[in-house]
Amino acid sequence: MAEALGDHPYGALQRVFHEPNRLAIMSALGGAAKGLSFRELKEQCRLTDGNLSRHLKTLEEASAVRINKRFVGTRPRTTVYLTDAGRREFVAYLQALEEVFLRAAEAMEAEERGISIFGKVSDTAQV
Repeated sequence: MAEALGDHPYGALQRVFHEPNRLAIMSALGGAAKGLSFRELKEQCRLTDGNLSRHLKTLEEASAVRINKRFVGTRPRTTVYLTDAGRREFVAYLQALEEVFLRAAEAMEAEERGISIFGKVSDTAQV
């Protein structure tokens, strides 16, 4: 995976997904092939109507989600779906995030062992 992301996976961390509420929305939609209703998303992500609407607008503008508004009888129903592009970009984001976390964990473990990330023995190394 490191080869696919290059030496700098940070560039693949897309701001549109990095916001915690949008991360929750995308994660919830990732397991919902038939989409989720506005109400279901609101409950799963624990967001207010206004907050969810604002984040969905951002995701829709980024072509990550598709929003379908229709009436069921006399009641409005809003269903949100991941787009194919949104799914691909979110998976790439998650892979980059995983690589960032792995690199951070490796650097922290090396520091605890007294080895700096530059290959020198740290002054704080325990003997």
